[in-house]
Amino acid sequence: MVGPEARSPSANADVVLISINPTAGTRSGRDQVECLQSLLSDDGYQVQVTTDLVELQQTSKTAMAEGRLRVVVAAGGDGTIARILNETDPGVPLTILPLGTENLLSKYLSIDPGPESVAKLIRQGWTVDLDVGRANGTLFTLMLGCGFDADVVRRLDDARSGHIRHLSYLRPILDAILNYDYPEIRVSMTAEGAGETSSSLSVRWAFVVNLPRYAGGLKLVPGATGTDGLLDLCAFRRGSLLQGLRYLTGVVFGKHQGWHDCVVLQTRGLRLESDRPVPYQLDGDPGGELPVEVEVVPGRLTVMVPRAWVDRQQPG
Repeated sequence: MVGPEARSPSANADVVLISINPTAGTRSGRDQVECLQSLLSDDGYQVQVTTDLVELQQTSKTAMAEGRLRVVVAAGGDGTIARILNETDPGVPLTILPLGTENLLSKYLSIDPGPESVAKLIRQGWTVDLDVGRANGTLFTLMLGCGFDADVVRRLDDARSGHIRHLSYLRPILDAILNYDYPEIRVSMTAEGAGETSSSLSVRWAFVVNLPRYAGGLKLVPGATGTDGLLDLCAFRRGSLLQGLRYLTGVVFGKHQGWHDCVVLQTRGLRLESDRPVPYQLDGDPGGELPVEVEVVPGRLTVMVPRAWVDRQQPG
């Protein structure tokens, strides 16, 4: 498989926009943003920090039209860059100052935390185009989860009062264990391959993967890539806490894809629905309830990454 094509920013691209989520983060996070702003200003970049996504959209559009936009920095976690992706035009280059709890996308892209590392990336980085998913019109970078994990995310969001830490998940997980009853999820799609025949199946857990990263370092579809124009479905047919623990063990040890009650396939699009209220989550944030139409959007994410990451994606 051919790796992503890397491009060097224009020499005239001197505008850097830093976007902060005003409802998230800590004092240390804001200190890191101020440090990054200072480092880039010392390098001669025109730096603007904003918490307003409307302002960010307008400013990035203008700077792009003038050929001066170097990058938009998402100061936060996976949810922050997903929100910025949804509010900026195609082709706007994004990167991350990791401040979130998991930072799955930045880890996948080998973007080191800390303002010094991100300032170096902006000076020396290259941009590549990666696929994203779209769920009922909302773009996501990593994955969509439907079922138990989305119920946990919904419960966490309902109780959220500030910055999320790993321990914040404990109570929502316990509540979901006690109350979630694994309703049937129907999946309809067109499978890729010989004949491309339509198919449907009944499952209790469903994950639509764009990039091979999930919370806790789990890899539901280790071979997923953001450059093939496809999404990867990983679904489990049985619903109970005991089965969930079995599936988790299988994922940890990389054995689940060979099980008869696990379905893994590729598709350009699919529909998830249920006769009962079932939540879904996008990149760790609540997405809504079924039904949901999901499709791949090839090359929609333009992201600045280290050159070393690009080199590792090349075949051979």
